[in-house]
Amino acid sequence: MKPLVNSPSARDIQYFVHPYTNLKAHQTEGPLVMREGKGVWVTDDAGNKYIEGLASLWCVSLGFNEERLIDAAVEQMRRLPSYHTFAGKSHDPGIDLAERLIKIAPVPMSKVFFANSGSEANDTVVKLVWYYNNALDRPKKKKIIARIKGYHGVTVAAASLTGLPNNHRDFDLPIANIVHTECPHYYRFGKPGETEEQFATRMAEALEQKILAEGGAEHCAAFIAEPIMGAGGVITPPKTYFEKIQAVVKKYDMLMIADEVICGFARTGNMFGSETYGIKPDMMVMAKALSSAYLPISAVMINEAVFQGLVKESEKIGIFAHGYTYSAHPVAAAVAVETLKIYEERNIVNHVRRVAPRLQNGLRKFADHPLVGEVRGIGLIAGVELVKDKKTKESFDVKLAVGPYLVKRAQAHGLILRAMAGDHVGFCPPLIINEGEIDMILERFGKSLDDTLSWVKQNGHAKAA
Repeated sequence: MKPLVNSPSARDIQYFVHPYTNLKAHQTEGPLVMREGKGVWVTDDAGNKYIEGLASLWCVSLGFNEERLIDAAVEQMRRLPSYHTFAGKSHDPGIDLAERLIKIAPVPMSKVFFANSGSEANDTVVKLVWYYNNALDRPKKKKIIARIKGYHGVTVAAASLTGLPNNHRDFDLPIANIVHTECPHYYRFGKPGETEEQFATRMAEALEQKILAEGGAEHCAAFIAEPIMGAGGVITPPKTYFEKIQAVVKKYDMLMIADEVICGFARTGNMFGSETYGIKPDMMVMAKALSSAYLPISAVMINEAVFQGLVKESEKIGIFAHGYTYSAHPVAAAVAVETLKIYEERNIVNHVRRVAPRLQNGLRKFADHPLVGEVRGIGLIAGVELVKDKKTKESFDVKLAVGPYLVKRAQAHGLILRAMAGDHVGFCPPLIINEGEIDMILERFGKSLDDTLSWVKQNGHAKAA
């Protein structure tokens, strides 16, 4: 065991298990320890400043020093620092937050259930789908269809919904009644000569074939999708995709579930990604920007039909036996209420619409770079896919870790980004970012991209000139 040294890095290695980290490598590389945040900037324990180009984890929408959120937390801590919502108990912040969410929902919704993370919320969704179909006396209608490369969390059921191999490998997942259909990434999976619309049709046909293979309407209960696939690589849907997918979902009497954990609250230039892509969900999942990530909170919104199913079954059993100790925690709920007030008062949606072209157009200027296969995104979320060969779209060997190398170079240039499987690099800055700060992101990314190209060439892995 390493000797205990009184420094953050040494103590981190001694005691801390990190999510999404190579635990062996971390023992020698150690952590990047952040100390402060202001606006879109964060500062490490050595005094180095970085633009947070991923808003922490797609979530710190209002930046790192919003005093109104701090004040809301402190005020609520003094008034009622904690209380539960079991057995019909309630409190003002939880009630206020539920009311506000129902009022801004993109389609008519009836009720809100609160949890603490996107994973918990999606775990809840799985249970609600099963509970609802039992209420309707449809005991076989339990299968939920997610998508390859979709991301819905890491709890047992949510990780099963997630369509990424490393979230299943050696965790013995996915669990029963969760299956996956094809990934709608046109750049990567479109056939030669196939238009986006034709590709979308093929994806809808693939979903229908999956439903039929899994037993049709009698067995298939729901379809879940992110408006934009976040951790899977910031994959935007092809034209007409959700229109055609929803027609299939409706045909087989399945629930449509929108996972808005990343896309919700102005990220795509509308309050919800469902508005951006014409999704009409029966259930919606949200977290992250719900409180600008100042405190953990998530929510599941359900329509009246689903709610009445829950009422019927809980009446039969005598209780709706689901919930978390911290569901609608009053301090987290108070911060979320204040977050929604700020979105409205500052017209964050319009701000995103105004500055987003600077990010999207700026990133697309890198499309001719030898390493860039595709640039995609909308609003203040984007992805860049790195490739070995632009003409053939050949990817780099995953063992080379080209995307992670670029992210390390970005960090050296004062920019925090995220690399995802397949050498996708994600951009998702705080919504309060201004055009000057976007220019800094673009400049620092450009330097990192050139650094990576030089490294790839030096190691003999580049095909492009």
